[in-house]
Amino acid sequence: MKQITILLVTLMLLSTTSKAQEIIKEDYSRAISFMYDNAYNKTVFNLYTNVNWFKDGSGLWFINYSKNNKSYKIVSFKNYKVVDLFDHEKLATVLSKLNNKTVEANDLSVSNIERLKDGNLDLSFEGKTYTLNLKSYELQLKEEEKQDDNNEFESKSPDGKWIAYTKDYNLFIKSVETSEEYQLSFDGKKDYEYATYYGWFDIMEGENAERPKHFSVIWSEDSKWITANIVDFRNAEKMYLLDHSIDSLYKSKLLSYYRGSPGDTTMVHVTPTFFNIETKKEVKTNLPTGTHINSVAIEWLKKSGELLANYSERGYKKEILKYVNLNNGKEETLIEETSETNIDNFWFRKFDDKQKIIFLSERSGWRQLYMVDLITKQTTAVTSGNYYINSIVHTNEDKEEIYFLASGKEPNTNPYHQKLYRVDFKGEVTLLTPENTHHIIDFYEDGKYFADNYSTINIPTKTVLRDSKNGKILAELTQADVSETLSKGWQSPEVFELTAKDGKTTIYVAIWKPTNFDASKSYPIIDATYTGPHTQVFPKSFDRGFSNQSLAEFGFIVVGIDGLGTSGRSKEFHDHSYKNMENNLEDHVLAMKHLAQKYSWINIDKVGIFGHSAGGYDTGRAMLGFPDFYKVGVASSGDHDFRMEKAWWPEMYQGWPVDETYEKVSNITNAANLKGKLLLVHGGIDDNVNPSATFKLAEALVNADKEFDLLIFPSQRHGYEGKARNYFIKKRWNYFIEHLLETKPIWDFKWE
Repeated sequence: MKQITILLVTLMLLSTTSKAQEIIKEDYSRAISFMYDNAYNKTVFNLYTNVNWFKDGSGLWFINYSKNNKSYKIVSFKNYKVVDLFDHEKLATVLSKLNNKTVEANDLSVSNIERLKDGNLDLSFEGKTYTLNLKSYELQLKEEEKQDDNNEFESKSPDGKWIAYTKDYNLFIKSVETSEEYQLSFDGKKDYEYATYYGWFDIMEGENAERPKHFSVIWSEDSKWITANIVDFRNAEKMYLLDHSIDSLYKSKLLSYYRGSPGDTTMVHVTPTFFNIETKKEVKTNLPTGTHINSVAIEWLKKSGELLANYSERGYKKEILKYVNLNNGKEETLIEETSETNIDNFWFRKFDDKQKIIFLSERSGWRQLYMVDLITKQTTAVTSGNYYINSIVHTNEDKEEIYFLASGKEPNTNPYHQKLYRVDFKGEVTLLTPENTHHIIDFYEDGKYFADNYSTINIPTKTVLRDSKNGKILAELTQADVSETLSKGWQSPEVFELTAKDGKTTIYVAIWKPTNFDASKSYPIIDATYTGPHTQVFPKSFDRGFSNQSLAEFGFIVVGIDGLGTSGRSKEFHDHSYKNMENNLEDHVLAMKHLAQKYSWINIDKVGIFGHSAGGYDTGRAMLGFPDFYKVGVASSGDHDFRMEKAWWPEMYQGWPVDETYEKVSNITNAANLKGKLLLVHGGIDDNVNPSATFKLAEALVNADKEFDLLIFPSQRHGYEGKARNYFIKKRWNYFIEHLLETKPIWDFKWE
């Protein structure tokens, strides 16, 4: 009896263990319930509220969501009260009669709402525009406004006297009054063309196909000058795609587009040219010819014949802003930014009336605001400190005010949470959003007001209207509501502060748990990665708390980690990834090992990773550079070898000229290191990250006799849409279920 009892207990334990690992349809239902289409404003509400400013300047409107209700609200700038924009029942009734179908009052779908002088509203419903009388609730169909017969291949001067256009690849102008035409350029020809532009996604179909036609000129404000680029395709090489997805074709369609790779000299080249309208002659400058990734950008100044020219040198180690006077040939360098690594996200704005230019620079080691005086040519710092200015969101030249979003300025705050500040030309800084949260700001055009969605990953979103003078809250618009998901066990991700690989820098990690989390169990951990040095993955706002919840529901711990080398912190922090992107995941490995030591419910022997684009490269790098740590990876649309990528991104972050580091960091050249399970996914007509590197990695894995999986979506570009999107999500879920949970996944389930 004793032996039978032991056997029964053993069988019961085995049964319990097996059952704990089993994936059932209810797991998929929970996962699906957290997807954007099924959750946002259906089970979780007002995670982010979009504010619509009336064009007449009288106020704003927005939508307030709640369970089984969707209400349109208005705030007038006269009293700042939040009231219904219209009577929802009355509008639903009239729309139902008008369209011969039931329209529910609690689920109206109208858009393009504008307030009229008489207090009535214009609005759009199902593709038609109506005027709504708010007293009688009569709807009057508006006649479609006739579109201006603007010719996209012509440009009228600001004074209306001239029309610019091209003929035989040269630039012409024509007098509006006399119709007399004048030829301004004379050496244009096919593939050496005036007044056109390089289109990043200009797809050419078939053999020897024509490039899509474009036209572009920039008139000076006084109509006395015109600038146009010469775009030179003569020696430019193309990237190619084969479209296998067209049902009516039984041969693949050849697609091509001009795109340079790192180190290429056979690229599209761009030369700025300038013409005097009075003399009809070209005026030469010393501005350089650049490639399509570092061409010269022109902004006219108000003074006739004067302009600003901005460009970077190849390799992004030098950024230049020049003053050019076409009247006398004077050229003067106003800003010359240099770096031993790279200059990322250079930005400037001119204040013509004040004769000033403001710009953002990391010359101090932190991204700060500077000003150039156009008269004295002197540069002064407007702000200073160990914090990062993310963007300039509004300026008032007359009042000499600049509004900016910055992270890490206040003590004891998360360095990824941004707040809004105002600074005057003398450098006096005022904080306008004191809440210790992340603020997403939308300014009204004249700058008097701004909408503020503020939250953290753990603090639900509040959306308010504020006064830009002092940040005072004038109206509370919406409040996030996640009570339904909380009742089902959802908790916002936990945030951890850990130490980076340098032993001193604080990095941030967020972790997602399943809603049925049980601390007595052991969970595989999955790294949701994107170490592209131009951004971060740390979830700053409350709406991001649901981004990885679906995957976690199957019984995974999912982590988002920003290690050294990502953006938004100091220049030193960012530079860790320069020419060193093979090591971007070291902090991820250290962070997960630390968490596993702290928590017994993390199974550090079962680590997965997934990522898209640069995250796809990360995933390949994880499986090949850390093969004993990462066991399962799903790499989608990855740039697996930077030498096959678009030129600007690798040249910015991996350096130029191309050197041996490109070989070192390539997933293709490290294919023989694979030990775990790897799924490669790519869109067949991806014209952002060409699929050639994924194919080349697959070939390298075959040659190394490594088992892997490959999924190609023939009809998809860089992002997956429609049925392909759902198929990919299902495939990714099931890949981790099968190979990380080591249990049988389910293929057939409902998406709603």
